[in-house]
Amino acid sequence: MTVSGRFVALLALGAVPVVLLGGQAGLAYAALGGWVLLCLALGSIDLALAVSPRRLRLSRELPARVRLGTEATSALFVTNAGTRTLRGTLRDAWEPSAGAEPTRTAIAIPPGERRRVQVSLTPWRRGERRVEQVTVRAWGPLGLWARQATLAAPGRIRVLPPFASRKHLPSRLARLRELEGATSVMLRGQGTEFDSLREYVRGDDVRSIDWRATARRHDPTGGRGARVMVRTWRPERDRRVVLVIDTARTSAARIADEPRIDTAFEASLLLAALATRAGDRVDLLAYDRVVRGRVQGAAGPELLSRMVDAMAGIEPALIEMDWSAVPAQVGAMTSQRSLVVLLTSLDAPGGSRGLLSVLPQLTRKHLVLVASVTDPDTEAAIARRDRREDVYLAASAERALLDVARVSAAVRRLGGEVVTGSPADLPPALADRYLALKAAGRL
Repeated sequence: MTVSGRFVALLALGAVPVVLLGGQAGLAYAALGGWVLLCLALGSIDLALAVSPRRLRLSRELPARVRLGTEATSALFVTNAGTRTLRGTLRDAWEPSAGAEPTRTAIAIPPGERRRVQVSLTPWRRGERRVEQVTVRAWGPLGLWARQATLAAPGRIRVLPPFASRKHLPSRLARLRELEGATSVMLRGQGTEFDSLREYVRGDDVRSIDWRATARRHDPTGGRGARVMVRTWRPERDRRVVLVIDTARTSAARIADEPRIDTAFEASLLLAALATRAGDRVDLLAYDRVVRGRVQGAAGPELLSRMVDAMAGIEPALIEMDWSAVPAQVGAMTSQRSLVVLLTSLDAPGGSRGLLSVLPQLTRKHLVLVASVTDPDTEAAIARRDRREDVYLAASAERALLDVARVSAAVRRLGGEVVTGSPADLPPALADRYLALKAAGRL
């Protein structure tokens, strides 16, 4: 049961005779007591005439998935199984991170009829956004007292990563087509996969001459002499790309109002979309001390669908990353030489000791690329030196960038490569490095 503001205002009117009869305290208090009893009687009658909200039958329709930041609609169907019209207020109790609007809805449902209550959802967190209950207040005809009940109406919607970096995909696909010779731009002498044979022209690499094909094409009666044939190459397809996302405590840090792990997801999705278009096979591993998510053996549109579904429920774990187990995890996913992309943080040398200790094991067999997000505020702080506090902040920022540079240099000495960038710049920078490795024939 609950009372309305109307009932409170009605009770407050009882103070009027007390003020008017201030000199006659006994009469005033008697009038006030009678007024309170009258209000309580009216409220009781109103409550008795209110329809029980437990007579309602609820059902729900929800989309299964929605991208972070986009809008979805939750439809709640409310059926009045009673014999009287129910008038009241309904509250659909979604989690706050679901971004439900409106939170309360006025309803009036005649007996035997059904109404559709629509709620707009704009989630601002990934993962499973749930609703378990609906609270209904059914008011009496006077609007003084109401019956209130909480009814079960479970529902859930899976909030996927937004994949905002897909805006960079068309330009990178155009560069990939140029690289593979699908456009009029011809790139010669790059790649490791045989493409075709053609006649030798001045400037060709003599190491590309195919002497067997040259012998087969030799025609001593044709008057042309020997026609030297060379092989043309293209970037190798069906290579393996293994994406390893660090989900330990450093991935929870917010850079430019975005968690590191979300930036890693954006970069992984863009690289996976590009690599699968190039014909490469992409696997994903999200790991700290246990496997938080794994996508293996998928290709084409299924790959991105499975990746975003696996990423949706992954949250940073506030524990240290176990880098010693990463080589074994990568080895369990592929036994051939692959591009292994480690999406982690390159901070102080002490915090990166575990990563540096396992790099030789990975670089011995694989091409390793370490991708890390940098804080644009740190770089901006270096240029501000107007006040004494700014000078101290600039010195601290310079020290942090030097630490990143030291760790990056150590990664390169151990045979790996490094890509860094702000949350907006890291995904396209990682895609560009992938294309550069393709163009150089290293992948």
